[in-house]
Amino acid sequence: MLRQGLLFLSESSAARRLITGTPLTRGLSRRFVAGETVDELVDAVRAANAEGLTATANYLGESVKSEEAARAAADRYVEVLERIRRDGLDANVSLKFTQMGQNISDTFLRANLGRVLEQAQAGGIFVRFDMESSDYTDRTLSAFRTLWSEGVRDIGVVLQSYLRRTQADVERMVDLGARVRLCKGAYAEPERLAYQDREEVRASFVRAMEVLLSRGHYPGIATHDDAMIRATLEYANREGIGADRFEFQMLHGVRRDLQQQLVAQGWRVRVYIPFGEAWYPYLMRRLAERPANVVFLAGSVLKESPLGSLFGNHGRDGR
Repeated sequence: MLRQGLLFLSESSAARRLITGTPLTRGLSRRFVAGETVDELVDAVRAANAEGLTATANYLGESVKSEEAARAAADRYVEVLERIRRDGLDANVSLKFTQMGQNISDTFLRANLGRVLEQAQAGGIFVRFDMESSDYTDRTLSAFRTLWSEGVRDIGVVLQSYLRRTQADVERMVDLGARVRLCKGAYAEPERLAYQDREEVRASFVRAMEVLLSRGHYPGIATHDDAMIRATLEYANREGIGADRFEFQMLHGVRRDLQQQLVAQGWRVRVYIPFGEAWYPYLMRRLAERPANVVFLAGSVLKESPLGSLFGNHGRDGR
């Protein structure tokens, strides 16, 4: 019921006008989304860099259906890449193939994405391709392998530990030499494709993490889950894997206390900073994908507030 309600709100123009007009909602969005403009994104990246964090910039949007909208998204990424280069920011970018026009045609996707990759190559900036639902897993990895086979480097993919296929995909990406961001995954998937039990998802995450740390190429371990972070640190320390071999990745505005703690301990942390006009559906759909995230996001704010100590700071990551 909650999931259906959140999805309805994400698509309702009336609800959007009402909710986005309230100071509380806009304040919440600004905690987790940098803003709507490139200037606001740059400010957030610069602030992250000043705190010892690297950043990944993401222009919000997915499943683009028109060439005009896909070109506009590519234009925005070109602008972001130029600002990263010009302003000397320690950042890269992450985008979705569907945002670039994958559902329009492969020919259009190739041309539109090509402009972004050319700008990234000119600035020596890494580009990550986000993973969407399982409907796009094969298509995303296939498009990635095509680019790789053509000699395009400084690109990477995302793999989700809750998918049953992920261990095999990790091995393929390791053999390829590609950089992987490992996350749990948050889309609603059927049991035949994805683990449903939290502990099974965690076990899959740990198995993939160990392969990536031992044999991968500078992986990103993307989690806010205390247990998964401990498992990563224990494995790295046990196997003598230094902080220069991988990085932790977390969402902008989530567990900022933990981000700073890891940095203070000498580990590398990258924050994923989304921006753009689509912040409202982004927030609502992320919550709808896993309604437990409603509690998680509230808990994340509470953890960093003075009230957190009253509750023992026992919040846990829903992602």
